[in-house]
Amino acid sequence: MRTLAVFFSLIISAYGLGQDKAIDSLPEPFATKSVSNFSNVLGWENGRTPKAPEGFTVTKYADGFENPRWLYELPNGDILVAQSNSNYGVFKQIGAWLIGAGKSKNLSNSADLITLLRDTDNDGMPDVRETFLHDGLNQPFGMLLIGDSFYVANTDALMRYKYKEGQLSIAAKGEKIATLPAGKVNQHWTRNIITNGDESKIYMAVGSGSNIAEKGIEKELLKANILRCNIDGSELEVFASGLRNPVGMDWEPETKVLWTVVNERDGLGNFLVPDYLTSVQEDGFYGWPYTYFGHQDPRVKIEQPTRRGEALIPDYALKSHTASLGLVFYDGNSFPEKYNGGAFVVQHGSWNKKKLSGYRIIYIPFENGKPSGPEEDFLTGFIVDPQEDEVYGRPVGAIVTQDGSLLVTDDKTHTIWRISAND
Repeated sequence: MRTLAVFFSLIISAYGLGQDKAIDSLPEPFATKSVSNFSNVLGWENGRTPKAPEGFTVTKYADGFENPRWLYELPNGDILVAQSNSNYGVFKQIGAWLIGAGKSKNLSNSADLITLLRDTDNDGMPDVRETFLHDGLNQPFGMLLIGDSFYVANTDALMRYKYKEGQLSIAAKGEKIATLPAGKVNQHWTRNIITNGDESKIYMAVGSGSNIAEKGIEKELLKANILRCNIDGSELEVFASGLRNPVGMDWEPETKVLWTVVNERDGLGNFLVPDYLTSVQEDGFYGWPYTYFGHQDPRVKIEQPTRRGEALIPDYALKSHTASLGLVFYDGNSFPEKYNGGAFVVQHGSWNKKKLSGYRIIYIPFENGKPSGPEEDFLTGFIVDPQEDEVYGRPVGAIVTQDGSLLVTDDKTHTIWRISAND
């Protein structure tokens, strides 16, 4: 029976069959051994690029960064690139060779830099490159412009800077308007931010500081949550909780509901626990660290607070250990019609699965505000050989630009890729 359960888990992980089948078909905890299997990043040489479906072109948009993580497009079309990295102590101890940093410039120290790219001749490629912001940054990630205020989410603070349209750089000092939870226990350091339709609130994705709160639930204050505050930083509150490591967030175009992708817990085996894509309910609780997809984690001995009630089941199961980070709904006008309104999920890739998982971008169709079919490969070619532990790069985040193309960061090779539809 356990073998059969593992088989059905593989089917779910491969095709994203949704919440009901995910609940019924997950394997037992520890049905397979958990492993450490770090990939070795080779880099893109001799003109090699990732692969998109027929009808698309993949182009190197820009390179030479230092761990480009997240992107943001300003109203005038300028592209901002947040360059940052983990300073988490465990990774320093492991060393670059072990986690497969390969030819990357920097493993343990964050560049703490935002670069501006500008296309002045409208050919779809940048010809101006400037340091946009360097002051006051501490592992910067999410970026946001509301009016004349430019916001940056550091790992420990929400910063606000004065911005004037068209400026190439910000020299003025920023203002810390909200403190975000960081500290010594800070396994998931990224802090993504977006605003709502009327730009009255800022939503912040904050991952857990540990795998399953093994160092104490009291050290997870305000973590494993999506937080919300006013645009001046006031009235900071928990919007939704029990989300182990939410990163990418976006508003579903038809219903205007918030969705996120979440990295689930480790250590229960090769096929546990599936990462997931889910809508986010206000005051919703999604299980971490106590449960996953309605199943109790046998390692967690902390009693679940009754005030949280029953955990919500995520909408859509992804493969386990894919490190699904980026999320963007396609709202452009240049891709084929089938992509309109669907979700692109960027999978950074596994470090703890026997066979490498992720290292790609998948597309999930949506209808009436919900996933309407199985996931499809969209950007692949990152894995050298499925049986080997070598990859060419690791995608992180994506945005849909004003011209309808998709820009994707590849942090370990310091590259940004552009995927455009052929005329």
